[in-house]
Amino acid sequence: MHMSKVLMDGGSSLNILYIDTLEAMGIPQACLRASLFPFYAILPGMKAYTLGNLDLPVTFGSRTNYHTESLTFEVVDWKGAYHAILGRPAYAKFMAVPNYTYLKFKLPGPNGVITVSGSFEQDYVTSREHFDLATTATNSAQLSQLCATTAECRPDPGKPSQAPTFVSTEENKSVVVDDADPSKMVQVGSQLSAK
Repeated sequence: MHMSKVLMDGGSSLNILYIDTLEAMGIPQACLRASLFPFYAILPGMKAYTLGNLDLPVTFGSRTNYHTESLTFEVVDWKGAYHAILGRPAYAKFMAVPNYTYLKFKLPGPNGVITVSGSFEQDYVTSREHFDLATTATNSAQLSQLCATTAECRPDPGKPSQAPTFVSTEENKSVVVDDADPSKMVQVGSQLSAK
């Protein structure tokens, strides 16, 4: 299957495949292996679980110069703007070097360097679609309901709700900021001058 909407995400520690893509490829969910661990940073403050994972061959290049590797994908059951997200495991396996400014990445092939180029127009359209999906999910009543019923999202009544304050580990001194108003002061390290 030729995938025209793939996000190369050097900040992701996973390769992600969306359930719609899996179905479009004609792969039944029965082929998935159980995933042992949840992952984080998808929904604020909550764990996300995958349907499972599977290994798929991925090829970059042309008929005369191509590179194929088998990658493990975590399959997720939510809507995405992309067909797949390739993270650091893909970069490492292909020994790929990205250039986010030019929407290109390069990897070694048997007949020289393979350059994969993205489209600025497609990137804008897909990024906008991804933003709209993320905004909808964040603002949805379902997310609020999940937070209300998930212990991880509920605040601990025994803990104060205010943000922690800064506590210095070194000695401080007070310095007047405005000579006209001596009540305006800041704390600085005792080894610093008042200027």
